[in-house]
Amino acid sequence: MSTNFEYDEEQAIRFIRNAVGQEVSDQYSDDELTMVIDIIWDYYERQGFLKLSSGKTKDEVLDEAALTAYVKKELDNDGQILMDPDDLSKIVNADLDYEESLEDA
Repeated sequence: MSTNFEYDEEQAIRFIRNAVGQEVSDQYSDDELTMVIDIIWDYYERQGFLKLSSGKTKDEVLDEAALTAYVKKELDNDGQILMDPDDLSKIVNADLDYEESLEDA
């Protein structure tokens, strides 16, 4: 994973809310979106994307469907957030778009 950008959770939440639209955005608190973001970063760590010496980048090997499934499984295991699968997919994709916007900057 590229480290030439600064990920900011508050900016990410604003970006996600704008990307998913008001209907989806209004259903979830900042804390719930932060939990999704944290699970995404946990997935990156488990996949080795955060290790500088891994030789692989997130962009080269990220399986978005596997990432979304992982986030759904973790949310289900936690049991605190009930999130529509379509909303979850939109939120995960919006976070990935946010990350990409940082890399393009």
